[in-house]
Amino acid sequence: MPATLVGLLVALVCVLAGATTHGVSPVFLVSNVTALLIVPGGALGATMASYEFTATTGVFKAIMKAVLGKDPEPGVDTIKQLVEFARKARGEGLLALESEMAGLEDPFMKRGLQLAIDGSDPDAVAQVMRTDIKAMKVRHKLGSDWCQSYGIFAPTFGIIGAVVGLIATLGELEHPEKLGAGIAGAFVATFLGVFLANGVMLPMSARMKRLSAQEVQAREMVMEGVLAIQGGQNPRVIEETLLSYLSPSDAEAFRAAST
Repeated sequence: MPATLVGLLVALVCVLAGATTHGVSPVFLVSNVTALLIVPGGALGATMASYEFTATTGVFKAIMKAVLGKDPEPGVDTIKQLVEFARKARGEGLLALESEMAGLEDPFMKRGLQLAIDGSDPDAVAQVMRTDIKAMKVRHKLGSDWCQSYGIFAPTFGIIGAVVGLIATLGELEHPEKLGAGIAGAFVATFLGVFLANGVMLPMSARMKRLSAQEVQAREMVMEGVLAIQGGQNPRVIEETLLSYLSPSDAEAFRAAST
């Protein structure tokens, strides 16, 4: 099960279990219709107003990927592939890699290698690949910023929901027996706002930023390999350079498997 999903479930279960130990029913916390309309709905509306509509429609796909997607692989297979390409290019020339392009699944690597095979200037190849990485970072930042904005708005709408609940409760002063339940219900909105922010959306934003950083690192590694292949570097040197992108344990495991 993905770590993000596990973490969100742990947060939810612990909060609801803690509430239960004080005699607060979990059903009571999630069944207040007024709070559910004002807090999640209000925060969603405010966040939508802050971004283009396409950002809002696209962020749900990013959230599903962050929650259910697997953690990125360390990049061992990519290094093996780049080193193999380096050996072939060093022995037979860059044009020998043309036959490998059809079966190459990574579009970023394929694009860079194709530019190198076509005889493009190394600086031009590097510029194209760096621009691709920058554009990807901008796209990823939009999703994480959207979730962060939601996390900022949610507690404020929790306060709005509490105020609305208190206004309704104060209208029942002639019925003192209703005041306790009314005040308790009013503060459900505050609970929802704070939990949505700190238990869901802000962790989601942090997760998206982490995934983006990992993907950027993976692409930078590919760019480093492509430029080294184009420059005719020794495959062994390329391998050691790319292994720097792995954790020490993964790099040692790679070396051990290669011997």
